Amino acid sequence: MSDQKPPHTSVLAAQILRLLAPKPGGAYLDGTLGAGGHSELILQESAPDGTVLAFDLDPQAIQIATNRLAKFGERVRIINDSYKNAAQYVEKGKTFDGILLDLGVSSMQLDQPERGFSFQAQSTLDMRFGVGNIPTAQDLVNTASESELAEIIYRYGEEQKSRQIAAAIVHSRESAPITTTLQLAEIIKKAVGHSSGKIHPATRSFQAFRIAVNDELNTLSEALPVLVSLLRSGGLLAVISFHSLEDRIVKQYFRTESTDCLCPSEQLICTCDHKASLRLVTRRAVTADAAEIAHNIRARSAKLRVAQKI
Repeated sequence: MSDQKPPHTSVLAAQILRLLAPKPGGAYLDGTLGAGGHSELILQESAPDGTVLAFDLDPQAIQIATNRLAKFGERVRIINDSYKNAAQYVEKGKTFDGILLDLGVSSMQLDQPERGFSFQAQSTLDMRFGVGNIPTAQDLVNTASESELAEIIYRYGEEQKSRQIAAAIVHSRESAPITTTLQLAEIIKKAVGHSSGKIHPATRSFQAFRIAVNDELNTLSEALPVLVSLLRSGGLLAVISFHSLEDRIVKQYFRTESTDCLCPSEQLICTCDHKASLRLVTRRAVTADAAEIAHNIRARSAKLRVAQKI
């Protein structure tokens, strides 16, 4: 792959700039750098001296983004690690004016068949965002029990036929290991049977395995309070999600942390001593308009929520 031209368009770019409002001299954290599109916009808007600290697990994305952002020099610092570990790289006492997460798999990763994210092309079953020593999707589908597979597919893919798919996977691997994307997709397709929907029968299951391999939901849940702790008073946290599981975590966290008392409504005296740490900037999720969706189909499922640290 050439590293000269960024291969995808950043979603909700105008909305991010409007709500995050980068300013000269501001300090920003991009937890999901990808090809660097959002970081580039933030650096441009915060010129001449705004800075970005960026994280990504994907070495290929890091290479592309590094080339793309080289023109900003020392104003940007890029780290090959998960955003959940951001605090380890921030000097004591430093805070940020804005933090951004653009969650999930990128179109850039989907367009690389060798990564194993897509069922549209033949590839090994990898699905790891990074190259760390963690189990791949191939490891998962060939070693997890039938009940574990069914739980993963149902929980992370919200697939109603999770049990049938899990049983089919276990039956198939008894004769030979499942090693490729197309092999797995065909097993799932046969297990699901005729599908009248618009999406491929393997879509939800592939999403589920990707989420499980990269521990995406636990990472998000663990990272949100860490990221809020890195915001200055008045700083903004913006999160773009692409499916209901991610959005539910963000929505619930923002709702909880923007509420003073969490005691049951029938309880007359507060005993929880919880104090709100956030103010909701977006009461409802911000979505792309028709023009952006027509230009970038990935924006169709994007939801943006923003909260401000009190």
